[in-house]
Amino acid sequence: MSQTDVSISKYAEDLVNIPRAHLALELQQDQNSVKLLHNEELLIECPITLNGMTAATFMAEALGITVPPLNKSIKSRVSTGVLFRVMAISNLDYSIKESFIILERLLTEAKEQIGGSSDLT
Repeated sequence: MSQTDVSISKYAEDLVNIPRAHLALELQQDQNSVKLLHNEELLIECPITLNGMTAATFMAEALGITVPPLNKSIKSRVSTGVLFRVMAISNLDYSIKESFIILERLLTEAKEQIGGSSDLT
């Protein structure tokens, strides 16, 4: 397990244990951190540090959005599979070059899941 300054809540871990096609998530930035929320519950918190902002940027990419400006938020609707990958992305240690190999795979998988077709179409 990598040593990062990003924190993942128990709620996030519990949330991905029950597969769901659609989770309404919100990415918001304040002066101290970038936070990923579900129903106003904290999932992931990335502090305003080099590793934290790197993680937040790649998390947003996996969610199909961008990091919001200071004191703003952006919403995203994704599956628990995408959230699982976002959690993994947030936990990578970006000071280790091999993390970028894992990152590339996680981003590809998240994008494929977001872009995948629905059973309803």
